[in-house]
Amino acid sequence: MGIGAGIFLLAVGGVLAFAVSDRISGVDLTMVGYILMGAGALGLVLVLLLNSQRSRGTSTVVEEHREVRDPHDPRY
Repeated sequence: MGIGAGIFLLAVGGVLAFAVSDRISGVDLTMVGYILMGAGALGLVLVLLLNSQRSRGTSTVVEEHREVRDPHDPRY
């Protein structure tokens, strides 16, 4: 889940929890909205934590320099 999916779940959950007043037998839309909002918030927190860990990683760059000498050059 990315940042966009987390925000989408938060938005859909908010709409279901606070704006929808329809009734479906056997389904509490307010609770479904709260569950979606919780899943979206948890997803956002996890994505942000994983991205911050990835940016703190170290990397090593190895550079190799070669000097090519001409055997016919009198300076060498």
